[in-house]
Amino acid sequence: MTTASDLRSGKTHRDENFPVASWIIHPRHRALILAFYNFVRTADDIADHATLPPEEKLRYLDLMEAELLGNGDTQQEAVTLRRALAERGMPPRHALDVLVAFRLDVTKLRYENWDDVIDYCRYSAMPVGRFMLDVHGEDTSTWAASDALCAGLQINNHLQDCGKDYRNLNRVYLPRDALAAAGADVEMLGGAKSPPALLKCLQALAVRTEALLEQSKSLAAEVKDFRLGLEISVIQAFADKIVNLLKVRDPLSERVHLSPVELLLQSLGGVAGETARRATGRRPVSKTAAGA
Repeated sequence: MTTASDLRSGKTHRDENFPVASWIIHPRHRALILAFYNFVRTADDIADHATLPPEEKLRYLDLMEAELLGNGDTQQEAVTLRRALAERGMPPRHALDVLVAFRLDVTKLRYENWDDVIDYCRYSAMPVGRFMLDVHGEDTSTWAASDALCAGLQINNHLQDCGKDYRNLNRVYLPRDALAAAGADVEMLGGAKSPPALLKCLQALAVRTEALLEQSKSLAAEVKDFRLGLEISVIQAFADKIVNLLKVRDPLSERVHLSPVELLLQSLGGVAGETARRATGRRPVSKTAAGA
């Protein structure tokens, strides 16, 4: 019998736009975080599978949910996460929310407006940040800034991969109204280079994402756990650098991902900045996540 594990793309936590259970995080949390990541990555790979029929994708996602909740022991990633959560006395709420997003990926190929995209992020991205905060015992008051950061990361990814998503999956996260306002259409995503209208749309969305990321800058200061604060600062640095690339480059024809050197520099800058901030006691003003 084919299991969800057999449908994995081969992508791991080392291939993401942001660190996952990096050396910064305390070792006691890493096994649980990696169990959550592997569950989410497997479900994501199912939803994005190039040849699996939609009904089969939904069946596997349903099976992963059932086994996460304790009904069966055939899907490794679901069982591992279930047991890891049980050891910590944590509910599966955030993993269940993420499954909502992956079902949307199977059934919904277009998004009408910015609010529609943010609603998708409520399930695809925001639960990941909330999970990390819960793992570290942080207060739910940190969720607003976390939601903004996670949504910004998600939309960065949508913009980076807009051509690939369209060509491989006929999936377009760019809002219809944003495309229309720029005089662009989805077929332009199939080209090797963005026409001026599409580039105008993409860069306008990057500017809007930058504003969203501004609302997350208080998060590192809001969390109590020092290591988590450092990790958040690194992630924020990655997100800011990527959105700056997206504001001036064409994701269809130019590099909009960070190089290994850029990743290292942003990591060092994020760690140094947050360490200095905590040493001096400076606290940024907290902001509320727009649209969250």
